[in-house]
Amino acid sequence: MTIPKHVRWACLAFAVSIPMHVLAAQAAEPEFRWVYLQQNLQVTENLPKIEAMLRRAAGAGYNGVVLADYKLNILDRVPDHYFKNAARFRDLCRELKLEVIPAVCSFGYSAGILAHDPNLAEAMPVRQIPFVVHGDVAKLVDGGTLVTGDFEEHHGHAFSGWNFQDEPGAGTFADGAVRHGGQSSMRIENPPGIRGNRRVSKLVRVRPWGQYHASAWIRTAGFESAGSTRMFAMSPAGRVLSHSNLGVRRDQEWTEHHIVFNSLDHREVRFYLGVWDCGGGKLWIDDVRLVEEPLVNLVRRPGCPLLVQDADGPTTYVEGRDFAELRDPQLGTTPWKGEFDVYHEPPVLRLSPGSRIRDGQHLHVSYYHAVTIYDGQVPCSLSEPRVFEVVEDQVRRVEELFRPGSYFLSHDEIRVAGWSEPERQSGRTAGQQLADNVRRCVEIIRRINPKARLCIWSDMFDPSHNAVKDFYLVNGDLAGSWEGLPRDMIVVNWNSGKPEQSLPFFAQRGHLQVLAGYYDGPPDRIRDWLAAGRNLNGLRGVMYTTWRGDFSQLEAFAEQAADSNLRK
Repeated sequence: MTIPKHVRWACLAFAVSIPMHVLAAQAAEPEFRWVYLQQNLQVTENLPKIEAMLRRAAGAGYNGVVLADYKLNILDRVPDHYFKNAARFRDLCRELKLEVIPAVCSFGYSAGILAHDPNLAEAMPVRQIPFVVHGDVAKLVDGGTLVTGDFEEHHGHAFSGWNFQDEPGAGTFADGAVRHGGQSSMRIENPPGIRGNRRVSKLVRVRPWGQYHASAWIRTAGFESAGSTRMFAMSPAGRVLSHSNLGVRRDQEWTEHHIVFNSLDHREVRFYLGVWDCGGGKLWIDDVRLVEEPLVNLVRRPGCPLLVQDADGPTTYVEGRDFAELRDPQLGTTPWKGEFDVYHEPPVLRLSPGSRIRDGQHLHVSYYHAVTIYDGQVPCSLSEPRVFEVVEDQVRRVEELFRPGSYFLSHDEIRVAGWSEPERQSGRTAGQQLADNVRRCVEIIRRINPKARLCIWSDMFDPSHNAVKDFYLVNGDLAGSWEGLPRDMIVVNWNSGKPEQSLPFFAQRGHLQVLAGYYDGPPDRIRDWLAAGRNLNGLRGVMYTTWRGDFSQLEAFAEQAADSNLRK
């Protein structure tokens, strides 16, 4: 008896009137057939489309839904109707025989944890920055402008004051007609059919372990490469120090855009601004500014101490006695609590009445600050004890709501880590710190639900993916992070670009694997990925993974995956 490919999963799921020898023949097909669902169950209007998708998924033979709902992080503050909607979702999944696998432990994309306290953000150190007191306020010494890009001085279309400029007069131009301030701006415009980089850059002397803020005014008209417009600093060795997206739009009036970066241990950086692989349309840049600007997104917690010290002696001054409490009221509040903006006006270091600090005195100030990655991503600390209190409370509430048989640990793309005082003093590598973090998360879940099956994203534990040295703004080497994964942890692998390295690595460590396929691309790609792991032990399933909420290929993906023999 031959079962058509498009109904094989459904036959396995429901086993309706199919002889046992047929089921045995099909047993090598995916055991775990999941759908990744990012949805907000608080919005009642979302439920009908969720229900329609779930019924299609069940009909196509899927047997599990990974629920990645931000609200699972803040169940202590959602309205009552959230629980009614969640119960409706849960009951429908039971009816359709779809296992609900809730996502918890949001390390990497941590807005849900940071909604409880933005000061739990991973933060980078600023060390012994010179301040001087003016009256009752302490300000940065020598806080001059390091880059002034008003594009006023130029010879033809070649601008003065920059060390490098792409294609002056052919792709970058001095424009006296469209400008934000002064007499001219820089216009980026390609001849029809031509693409290429259109940038300016400058070498800049910086203070080691300082915090810097760059801004630029940008205007566009039908600009095709708005998303490729970037502004960042790079170390002499080529490490990018700032990863915030500018958010430039295809058509916009003059808008100010910002980045903030930490100089780390460097005394010189290269500052870049422009467009990579530029297409058609026009973009103007004007009034560029780079300055040292302390205390933006200031983080305050025990592992990230603030020190205000006499520059010429051993005295460490006391908050509340010598200077007023120093907090950043805008930390992690934009547009709501747990979300961070790139830049805002920083708080002011102000003296207290009766302070031992005197007018004109020079100080050294050390502190920690958060940074954003791409579109506002801010990871939380891997080790701060309060983080694990939040995680445990989350898991207990999720357990009560769903009584799940499986949990999905959301450790993913952790791009800032290992900088806090305890972490740096521990002598442990970033990989060891992440391994310890996972062990603690596993301990929390198993204390609450000892029988729970556990799953986790692959990337931060994969030496052919993100478990590497100097990953983004991670302090040090993430090698060894995989030692924190218990043998029975299911690895949800999304490293489709290097299957020959990634799949055997986890298989040899004894992990079952589920392939996170589709990724809003052609559904037939899963066939080659499954074929790459056909002779490996432990390849047990696939997950339809969409980041755009596109479930149009559910059936096609199921059909492609059903045609593959997984087990060795």
